[in-house]
Amino acid sequence: MTQLPLRLASLLVCVIGSVSVLAQSSRNSHLYRNTPAFGVVKLSVGTGISYYMGDMRAKTDLRFIQPHIAAAITYRLAERFSVRGEIDFYRISGKQEGGPIWYNNLSFRSDNPAGYVGLQADLFRYHDERAVNPYLFGGIGITRITPKAQYQGTWHSLAPLQTEGVAYKRNVRIGVIGIGTSWKFNERWSFAVELSNNYANSDYLDDVSTVYPNPTGMSELALQLSDRRPELDPATLPTGYPVRNEAGAQRGNPKVKDSYGFLSFRAEYLLGTQARRAERRKLKCYY
Repeated sequence: MTQLPLRLASLLVCVIGSVSVLAQSSRNSHLYRNTPAFGVVKLSVGTGISYYMGDMRAKTDLRFIQPHIAAAITYRLAERFSVRGEIDFYRISGKQEGGPIWYNNLSFRSDNPAGYVGLQADLFRYHDERAVNPYLFGGIGITRITPKAQYQGTWHSLAPLQTEGVAYKRNVRIGVIGIGTSWKFNERWSFAVELSNNYANSDYLDDVSTVYPNPTGMSELALQLSDRRPELDPATLPTGYPVRNEAGAQRGNPKVKDSYGFLSFRAEYLLGTQARRAERRKLKCYY
C-alpha cells in the first residue's frame, strides 16, 4: 500500500506528459504530422466484380459480370505519390448467344491470375489527413490467360487446341489505369472503392481473334470448339449462311485487343514506420 501514492504520482505525471504531447501535436491537427511521409506502408485486400471487353461483347451485357479478388501494397514516396503493387485473381466470360453475331455461337470462360507494379497519385497531401482522399493509379504487369469452353458438359482448355490454328502466348502483358477513393475510419483502417481498366497486349483472352482455320490436321475436339455454328438449328440461321463456317471466314476482330475491368471494394490497413513508432513511444507510460 505504501507504493500506491508513488504509482498514482507516476500515472499523473505520465498523463500530464501525454496531454502535453497531444496538445503540441494538435496544433497541426494530428499526432503524427511531424513524421515523414516517406516509407509509410499500406496493405489492402478486397473483392468485387470483373467485366470482359472483347470480340464476344458487342454492347454492355450484365451476363459478363464475374467475381475477382485482390491484394495490394503501397509504399509512400512523397506527400502525394506511392509505389503500388497488386495481385489479382479474376474470372471473365463471354458468349455470342443473344448478340449481333449469335449465329457463330462461340463462348468462353477464363479464370486468370494477374499482377502489376506502378504508381498511385493522391489528390490530397498525406499530412492533410483528409477523411476522403480520391486518387489515380496505373502500372504495367502480366496476366496468365486460361480460356475454356464447355462442350457436352465438360470444360475444355482452348489454347492447346489452337482453334484458329495459332499457338498464342498465354502470359500476356497488361497496362492498368484506374481511379479510386479512400474513406478513413481511424488511424489505421480505411475503406476504398476502385474502378480500373486492364488493357491486354493480346486479342486471345477469349480465344477469338482472326478467322476460321483450315480444318486439315485439326483434332475432332478442336474442330467442334473452333466452329460451334453446327450446334444450332439450321432453320434458325440467317438466309444464305452455311451450316459450317468456311476456312478464312471472319471469326474475330484482330484490330482491337481485349481488355477487362474491375470494380473493387477494399479494406486498407496502415502499417507504422520507424518514425511513427518513435512518436508513439512518447505517449507510452511505464510505472
